[in-house]
Amino acid sequence: MNEVTFGIAVLLATGLFFAKLAQLIRLPSVTGFILAGLVLGPSGFALLTMETVGHRLDHFTQIALMLIAFGIGEHIEIRKLGNVARDVGYISVVQAIGSFFLVTAGTLATSLLLSGQEGIFREQLTLALLLGAVAVATAPASILHVVRELGARGPLTSIILAVVAASDGLAIMTFGMAVSVAHQLVDPTESSALTSILASLAEIGFSIVIGIATGLIIDVVLHKLHNREEMLTAGLALLLVCGETTRMLHLSPLLAGMMAGFILINRAERDVRLFRAINGFEPPIYVLFFTLAGVHLDIGALKSAGWLGLVYVLARVIGKYFGSWLGGVLSGAPAVVKNYLGLALIPQAGVAIGLVFMIASDPKISQWSTIITPIVLAGVVLSELIGPLFVRHTLEKGNEGNTEQLRPECQGRPSRLCNRWLKSPDGVSLSPWEEKSLHPATNAEGIVVFGACHAATARALSRIATILAHHYHALPMSVRVLKKTEKGMHTEKELEAMFLPERDEAESLGYPLRTEIIYDEPASGLVSAAEYNNARAVVLGYPLGRNPLVFQKVLDRVAANVLCPVIAVRFVGALTCKRILVPFLFPQELEELLPLCEAFATASQPRITFLQMLHADCSRQEIMASETQLQQWLEVNLVDVDTSIRVESSDSRLETVLNAVRYHDLIIMTAARRHKIQRIFFGSLANSVVHNCKKPVFVIYTPQDVLLR
Repeated sequence: MNEVTFGIAVLLATGLFFAKLAQLIRLPSVTGFILAGLVLGPSGFALLTMETVGHRLDHFTQIALMLIAFGIGEHIEIRKLGNVARDVGYISVVQAIGSFFLVTAGTLATSLLLSGQEGIFREQLTLALLLGAVAVATAPASILHVVRELGARGPLTSIILAVVAASDGLAIMTFGMAVSVAHQLVDPTESSALTSILASLAEIGFSIVIGIATGLIIDVVLHKLHNREEMLTAGLALLLVCGETTRMLHLSPLLAGMMAGFILINRAERDVRLFRAINGFEPPIYVLFFTLAGVHLDIGALKSAGWLGLVYVLARVIGKYFGSWLGGVLSGAPAVVKNYLGLALIPQAGVAIGLVFMIASDPKISQWSTIITPIVLAGVVLSELIGPLFVRHTLEKGNEGNTEQLRPECQGRPSRLCNRWLKSPDGVSLSPWEEKSLHPATNAEGIVVFGACHAATARALSRIATILAHHYHALPMSVRVLKKTEKGMHTEKELEAMFLPERDEAESLGYPLRTEIIYDEPASGLVSAAEYNNARAVVLGYPLGRNPLVFQKVLDRVAANVLCPVIAVRFVGALTCKRILVPFLFPQELEELLPLCEAFATASQPRITFLQMLHADCSRQEIMASETQLQQWLEVNLVDVDTSIRVESSDSRLETVLNAVRYHDLIIMTAARRHKIQRIFFGSLANSVVHNCKKPVFVIYTPQDVLLR
């Protein structure tokens, strides 16, 4: 048992790791799962084998197949299919016929050429017919996983999933007829082909009946339950009973599961709660399923398959593609369906392997399984590795996946490269000042210190410091902290030139800029500048680069030794202040946030959204009470300011902030008063936001004695 537990842990961790690697190079996650299985299995390092772990986890495969089948049924909604039902019918039948006949003809011709013997045509025809029948099957699991990963929705997606569902029914029917013909070729006294066809139809029919019954029972049960956990438990139990019943009766669990989902989604009540509950339950099951599939795969099958394997793969791909194209032409389908849908049918896995096992267990045709098994497994290896790529390509061509949209600020860069670029000196910028000039106080008291160390952020820090100085009736002051060894190395003109960017920015806002150069360590130099100049606030910028938290030690020292608020700014992309998000947890934080909010409101009149995050299990009454309290605070403290409020229960505070900031220009938040060991154990929401946010972040560190005033 310990060995199995360890195997599950290894499968989950390795599968997820390879999925993330696959995503980095724009491959579907399912390809990463299968590659992980190959690496772990006999074809790789043999850390997991079918004897030690694989067969002991077969129940996960059965559970996953039923959930996958049920999920496909969700996407076959008659209302959404509408006019494409004709396309589904034509494409399903023609691609099945095309792949069957092309694979049969291709493998028959190849075997005749390779054998060079006479008198064995009947055996070669039997082999070709069985391979042709297996070729009709697809891989609904891989296709559905890519659909869900992309969040694909639309007519093309509906057609693909409906064709996949129909293909497996046609595969069972075709296989039944092919086996009947094979029996006749092996033993002419065998029962007629009509009997075999009727048996296949009966298998399909009874599978559909059991699926319909399961769907209706689930619908009745769901109406009696209102708790998500109870719905998941009851629904999963009924689906697994459905799957095991069909297996015991030698029927098709896939068809039954698809039909159960189809019935549930097409009922007048259209209850999708079970689908949503299962969606949250199935990710680890999927990882185990696909990674185990990779463990099952044997790269050696590629070599064993030889020319027959190559012809099988090519003929099947051509049959699926041109069969779908011809079916689309006959039905009058749109160009994107005709040109690309066939590519989405390339994956092949579970159903095909199941048909191979049926061949091996049939005494009359089992002798061909030694040839068919490596050929089909070779096809499965190749189609499972490259098939998901074609599924993704098809969905992207149909513009039905949530594919990556290039943001204007990225200047044509993809998201991963863009995020890194926006945090670099080249990506950081400052939007033009469009407001009126600010007027300094007649008798300015104190200063707002800012430490500039990089030309890319000097102007932005100067603007922020000037806005704060206007609020505090003070003056902005730029401090350059140089190493002690640099003293005497610069001329007066060189030292003066250091302050040109921030001086120009302050003057463009209407303020003079004071300057000072200190030869010391960064933290102590900034602290001394704040002490000697009666600082009302200190503004610091996180270093530009990939890891902003290396600056934390300097920031902590400054915040601990000055008597005024410290505002640390993480620059990302363009700094503009029209839409500001202010997330917080407790009402006490509002007093710390107020000065910076007032400063921006006075200088640039932005729209400020206050987002309070409550615990995940809070009641509606708690949310309403917090909304009332926040509204009252705003009416007292931010009069005539364009504000809005959001009070939400939050399962993940970080995700809540990151989702909300997509519609804002920057974030203003407070820092947790935790240091060293406390921060290691309890973390810091502000630090997490700084590290992960794709917009500028302002973090306020307020000394305790300032709060008590």
